[in-house]
Amino acid sequence: MNPLTVPPTPSSSSLESSWALRMKATTMDEPSRVIQMLSGAILGNGGWVLSRGANDSGVINMLFEFERMQCVEIYAVLIAAGLELSQLAHMRFTELCQCTRSHFADCGGEIVSVDLEIHSFFVQDAAR
Repeated sequence: MNPLTVPPTPSSSSLESSWALRMKATTMDEPSRVIQMLSGAILGNGGWVLSRGANDSGVINMLFEFERMQCVEIYAVLIAAGLELSQLAHMRFTELCQCTRSHFADCGGEIVSVDLEIHSFFVQDAAR
């Protein structure tokens, strides 16, 4: 079983199935800026931010959801925010977008859940 995709429970029908993705990324931006920008962008594209925060070492954790019909927009938001997604995260999001496009009428309203871990390598400018 792939650790990045949690399959739907056996009792759920294909119309009720959902995607649950665990993804990793890195950024060179300051954690509070990343959290603020991503939260606004996700909400602006119809998503829901369920939790967000950063620890002292710069690791950002964000849990959010969105309808599958918004997968391309959410994928673009993550890239536009300056995140460097892991190779596996890119593959999973590509798979989600392709599958959604192929079966849009049946699954466009399904919910995708993303557990995103972002490692920030922000270095403050000492000259400021």
